[in-house]
Amino acid sequence: MAETREPPPLSEEENIKSEEEDDDLFASAHVEVKAEEPKGEKVTAEIEPQNLLDEGDDIDLNFAEGAKQANADKVDETSKANLFEPEKVGDAANIDAQPLVNDQPKAAPRSSAFATATKNKAQQLSDEIEEESSENITINISVSHPQKVGDGMGAYMTYKIVTKTNIPEFKKELFSVNRRFSDFLGLHSKLEEKHAHLGRIVPPAPEKSVIGMTKVKMSKEDDGTLAHDEFVEKRRASLERYLNRTASHAVLRLDSDFREFLQLDADLPKATNTSALSGAGMKRLFNRVGISVNKMTYKMDESDEWFEEKQQQLENLDDQLRKLHTSVEALVHHRKQLSLHTASFAKSAAMVGNAEEHTSLSRALSQLAEVEEKVERLHEKQADADFFVLAELLKDYINLIAAVKEVFHQRVKVFQNWEAAQQTLTKKRETEAKMHLAGKTEKLDQAKADIAEWEANVQKGQHEFEEISQTIRKEVDCFEKQRVIDFKSSIIKYLDSLIDDQQQLIQYWEAFLPEARAIA
Repeated sequence: MAETREPPPLSEEENIKSEEEDDDLFASAHVEVKAEEPKGEKVTAEIEPQNLLDEGDDIDLNFAEGAKQANADKVDETSKANLFEPEKVGDAANIDAQPLVNDQPKAAPRSSAFATATKNKAQQLSDEIEEESSENITINISVSHPQKVGDGMGAYMTYKIVTKTNIPEFKKELFSVNRRFSDFLGLHSKLEEKHAHLGRIVPPAPEKSVIGMTKVKMSKEDDGTLAHDEFVEKRRASLERYLNRTASHAVLRLDSDFREFLQLDADLPKATNTSALSGAGMKRLFNRVGISVNKMTYKMDESDEWFEEKQQQLENLDDQLRKLHTSVEALVHHRKQLSLHTASFAKSAAMVGNAEEHTSLSRALSQLAEVEEKVERLHEKQADADFFVLAELLKDYINLIAAVKEVFHQRVKVFQNWEAAQQTLTKKRETEAKMHLAGKTEKLDQAKADIAEWEANVQKGQHEFEEISQTIRKEVDCFEKQRVIDFKSSIIKYLDSLIDDQQQLIQYWEAFLPEARAIA
């Protein structure tokens, strides 16, 4: 008779061992998949018909291998988990059967997140290389020699543009061309049309001044006198700043239109769309009105804290810069008034000195008049520093902030397009479901084709939104760094100018003091 065998005891040690094995099963899932290469290939072969990786996708080999490995890991973990929880097998299958495109914009699926992470690393590496190469790149642009061409209302101003650079994309290291003001406006229109909708900040061109240019056109002054005209000098300085700001942008300075503007030693095609009264000008006006209405009527539900914070910072900065600009303009006006009154005082002192019979007093008054004339020139110089160093810097950044706001609005427009594509896709799916219920099978093929088309549009919209968001982050970061550099250099330059003027003023009065004490 067979010997009776007792079942093994259920000790606590075996229970603990069983729990440890359960934990190790999930912890070592990734290792087991790598060791069992044939099993990974089998899983991959089963997933491929789901069209997670279409043949037309522009995906490199590294991403494809990473996606296959990630899918293998996921399926292997799910299958092992189902050994202990068989009731969840149906739920896992339902998860895999969900469509890749959801009805509302949300986070990308795992494969998309993997691709985004890979792309972000590549973009970060590219940015680091670009920053290193930018340190060795120099480009300096000067605008000078304003000349009036023609007479009457048909006259216009040309400016000599001299460029010195070591950028290999340019044909020479030193070259010069002559350009008129409308050429600058035409260049800005081209750059804005090509780059603004991609999220790049295009520096705004100087504003037109109908009154100032009309005075220049109707004046009979020669080029030498016009070069010192206040309006002409302000425009020349603003054009020079505009070109250098554009040249400081890593992408814009390599644009074909920008390089042609600086290099082509011939007249550019006349920009006909820069006039305010032209058809293109009226179109721009209506577009601005439409954009303003869209900004007021549509409010994007911002989910990114970075963009929400930056928009608030830009609004506050814009408001404070405008107030400061108003104060500096008032300071410029008062300094010019002080200069005029100082000149009037110098003339009056000279006349009193001529009428005075006392010799030493007459001589002192004449010396005082000469000192006041020098002081008048110092006040005028300080007024110019207030304007060109401070006021124009503030005005430029007020306009630049407007350009930054514009790229933020471009991002909102891209989101609107993505959202509209999502809504259309939802309607297409609802239409297909109704056809199934109604038994209209003859139109199902067309409905499926429409759904596939709008799924592609949704993916395209998501890709464009992610691209413009990433570009704006980079652009704003460069904008903030350059803003600090510009303000620092301008403030130092402004203070140096004030110190030099005050030291010169002290020297004038110290030289006059012995003459005043000699009055007897």
